[in-house]
Amino acid sequence: MVPFETLQTLALSLPESTEEPHFDKTSFRVRKKIFATYDAHNHKASVKFSEINQDLFCAEPNGAIYPVPNKWGLLGWTILDLNVLETKVFEQALKTAFCDVAPKKLTELVELM
Repeated sequence: MVPFETLQTLALSLPESTEEPHFDKTSFRVRKKIFATYDAHNHKASVKFSEINQDLFCAEPNGAIYPVPNKWGLLGWTILDLNVLETKVFEQALKTAFCDVAPKKLTELVELM
């Protein structure tokens, strides 16, 4: 299980990231672009992946990572079930989502592995 505080701490440790409301959710952004949201009611996060990274992370065997089941999922939006996801996999997913959205200059400052 990944607590919200872990998501928040990691997201805000990424270069130039901010936390802002997004409808009934919390969003994490880099240069005004959302790379992750948090749904407190369901304790799930959504992240924005490239198509390739979405395919890679959705291969996670415990089913904790899956595309949003609508047109947003086709655009790379992916759900992370924080109730069952392991912290190490979550950290990799969040950093990858950040790097898929952020400008290259900022992604060079993030260590993915």
